[in-house]
Amino acid sequence: MEMFPKPDVILTHESDLDGLVAGVLLQRLAHKLFDTEIRLEAHHYNTWKQRDLREKAAWVTDLNFEARLDRPGWVVIDHHATEAPAKNARLIHDVTKSAGLLCYELCQQHGLGSPQLDRLVHLNNVADLFLQDDPDFELANDYANLVKVYQFWNIHALIDGALERLLDHPLLEVMVVKRRVENPLGLAWSKENVVELSPTVGFVNTIIGNNNLIVHQMLEQGATPYPVLMTLFRRTNGVVIASLRSRNGEALKVAEKLQGGGHANAAGATLPKAIKSIPDAIDYLRQVLNPKQEPQLNSLENLFSSVPIANK
Repeated sequence: MEMFPKPDVILTHESDLDGLVAGVLLQRLAHKLFDTEIRLEAHHYNTWKQRDLREKAAWVTDLNFEARLDRPGWVVIDHHATEAPAKNARLIHDVTKSAGLLCYELCQQHGLGSPQLDRLVHLNNVADLFLQDDPDFELANDYANLVKVYQFWNIHALIDGALERLLDHPLLEVMVVKRRVENPLGLAWSKENVVELSPTVGFVNTIIGNNNLIVHQMLEQGATPYPVLMTLFRRTNGVVIASLRSRNGEALKVAEKLQGGGHANAAGATLPKAIKSIPDAIDYLRQVLNPKQEPQLNSLENLFSSVPIANK
């Protein structure tokens, strides 16, 4: 492997297991190459788009390559679709592999592989690429759900940055029970609680279960007339996160309208800080996704008086 420049910072995606695995692996690689600890910084899409790129050298992973990243001294390891050419930055790109797997292959070239990491990276790859035909698909999603449920930095602190400690972690028992008990109940309830945001986007109200798996099943079953299904999640700090899924590449296009990003069929966005509740989010999304349509306040009031909206 051609020597990478020493980074001032390592930047990764905060929202999922892939960002955690890729970011920590790059930290290990940097330590191996330069014998120093490089700071790891994680971002959601909205904060990432607003971040000033002040460093002379940086490594970026699991965040879409774009023109502003095409800088001398910058290395980007990613798997999201991109049309931006890399003229100055070093781009390692493969849409068929997770960011974690791409980073792990670099680590293996420097003797940083292990059977434990082989297993964890495989599970991460299956979950992030949603490889539903893989025999480890359900287990892989349990691992991915750890970061969704407990959040990036909490999991990072719990394992003290040692990825191997995630293998067979006791919290996986919680994920297994949630999957077996909550998902069937959540799927049945969510099917009956879909709200139209636009002619092509439906909001799937969720109260229990793995949102991603529930929405995936609804798309597979053709349970709604909408090609794009969205779920909303309200964090404890009041920020509302939108997650979008589709089958034919429509999700990313909708996410980009919301200043978000991701994969063609699995994307996300953080809504403006002024949006503090799920009902506010639905009102806002209807306006953004139907720019010529006036907000129907009366119908919204009637909707929220009859349909329970879960502030998760």
